[in-house]
Amino acid sequence: MYEFHKDKARYFSMQREVTHQYLIPFIRQYFKKPLSECKILEIGCAEAGVLKAFLDENATGVGIELLETRATLAKQFLAEDISAGRVEIINKNIYDVAETQREEFRFDLIVLKDVIEHIPDQSKFIARLSAFLKPGGMVFFAYPPWQMPFGGHQQICNHTLLKVMPWIHLLPEAVYKFLLRTAGESKHTIDELLEIKETGISMGQMYHILLQNNFKIIGEKFWFVNPIYKYKFGLKPRVVFNLISKIPYFRNFCISAHYIIFHKG
Repeated sequence: MYEFHKDKARYFSMQREVTHQYLIPFIRQYFKKPLSECKILEIGCAEAGVLKAFLDENATGVGIELLETRATLAKQFLAEDISAGRVEIINKNIYDVAETQREEFRFDLIVLKDVIEHIPDQSKFIARLSAFLKPGGMVFFAYPPWQMPFGGHQQICNHTLLKVMPWIHLLPEAVYKFLLRTAGESKHTIDELLEIKETGISMGQMYHILLQNNFKIIGEKFWFVNPIYKYKFGLKPRVVFNLISKIPYFRNFCISAHYIIFHKG
């Protein structure tokens, strides 16, 4: 596994920096309200590096994280902001947050970065988001389309060849599982990779779910080289050629990150 997955302080810093340099400038193109006047909800905040970047812009916020160990780290990294009353970290499943019992649990912007592809029943989940939005509120996703070269998150493998082998996650499940076992991957890693194989989301699926739930897309950006790769692998971020971004299905194999912002239509 790459070292940045183990070094949580470094990973926090990477997420904070990529949010400042790429996510926030993209969001500002479509979200005109000053961030200093906004309340942000980050779902699946992990160590809260993304959320911290919004706090740096004088926003207030809430981070929800399912894993207790990551929520604990988020509380440590954001200790000053928590003490100042600018942010709250909640260690819960988003489905367990009773929004009808908390009138203040409404947000100007909901953010999910590299999270939606891990969530089962995405249609049910996305439909629920409108309950957490203030009037005029928006939702931003950054995620890897499933068919992109490393959409299966195989970079978490321990085997040197597997972690750099593109598109192996598209193999039939039985073949994929056999390959992982033969390479000596641990049961934990195999289970994690098979789970993402079940929940990974394509761009076509994303568009269908948003249309199905009456969300309107406000803006999009398609990356050939995901900006986070600048910090992870030293690669220069690059957007996809305009022509390729317009070719349905084929573009899924070329786009390593999809930024999309939408609101209730």
